[in-house]
Amino acid sequence: MLLQPRLLPRVLSISSKPRFSPFSTHASQITIPLPSPPILSPLTPESDLDPSTQNPITLPLQKLFVPPETQLPGDATSASAHTRVLTGSNIVLGPYAFDSQVVNAEFVKSSVRTADCPSDGLPEFALVGRSNVGKSSLLNSLVRRKKLALTSKKPGKTQCINHFRINDKWYLVDLPGYGYAAAPHESRLNWEEFTKDYFLKRETLVSVFLLIDASIPAKKIDLDYASWLGQNQIPMTIIFTKCDKRKKKKNGGRRPEENAETFQSLISEFFESTPPWIMTSTVTNMGRDEILLHMSQLRNYWLKH
Repeated sequence: MLLQPRLLPRVLSISSKPRFSPFSTHASQITIPLPSPPILSPLTPESDLDPSTQNPITLPLQKLFVPPETQLPGDATSASAHTRVLTGSNIVLGPYAFDSQVVNAEFVKSSVRTADCPSDGLPEFALVGRSNVGKSSLLNSLVRRKKLALTSKKPGKTQCINHFRINDKWYLVDLPGYGYAAAPHESRLNWEEFTKDYFLKRETLVSVFLLIDASIPAKKIDLDYASWLGQNQIPMTIIFTKCDKRKKKKNGGRRPEENAETFQSLISEFFESTPPWIMTSTVTNMGRDEILLHMSQLRNYWLKH
C-alpha cells in the first residue's frame, strides 16, 4: 500500500512551523511534459573519477525531485533542463536554492531528550545512518572542518542529539548511529527511543538526511529505517556515501550506483513519489556542494512558508 505524503503545511499548534516534505509537490505549480523523455544526470564530476568508470544515470522525469514553485522547461531534453539537475542526484534546482555556503559552524549542545534541544526556532537538518556509514566525516566535510564532529574508528560513539549551528541561521544535527551490534542492548533501545521521538516531535526539523553506504548491497536495517520514516511521513533525503569505492564487476562486486538503484527500488513501495537522493564521497568531496544547495532550497522554502 502506498503511503500518503506529509502535506504542507503541517500545523501542530498555532505557533508551530510547517515542515517541508520532500514527498509533496504542488502539481499546479509544476509543469512536467508527458510522455517523459529521460534526463541525464552525471554520476560525478569528471575530476573525481577516471572517465572510463563513469556511467551517466538516466532518469525519467517522474523520478526527479522537483521542489514546490519550480517549473521545468517545456523542452525537457534541452541543455537548460539538464543543468538544473544537481550532479549525481535526482534533485532539480528551484528558485529557493541560494545562500548555501557555510561561513561558520559551532557546536551548541548535546541532548538526550527532544525537549532539551535548542528552542530558538531555527530550521535544522538531521543526519542519521547505520554506525560506520561515515556520518561524522560527512558533517565535517559539509562545514570544511576536520574536527567539528569527532570521528572514531569505533562505531557507535555518537550517543546524543548533537546540534551544530551554521551561519547563526540553521542547524546540522548529528544523531546516534543505529545497528551497532556491540553496543549494550539497553543503550541501543534508549538511542532508538529518543531518536524516533525527535523525528516525530521536533517541529523545526526540515528534513532527515538518511545516510546509506553505497559501496555494499542494501542492508535490511537500512531498508527498515527508510520504511519507518516513510510510514511516519518524515521528510527524508537519501545520501549515498562511499561512492568513491567502485567495485570491479569482474571481481563480483557491484558499483555504488547499482547498489543505490537497488536500494531505491526496494523502498519504492513505501513512497508515493521518489525521495530526493544524492551520491557522495568524503574522500573526493563529491556531493558536498550538492547537499548544501539542496539544504538551502528546503530551508528557504520552509522559512517562507
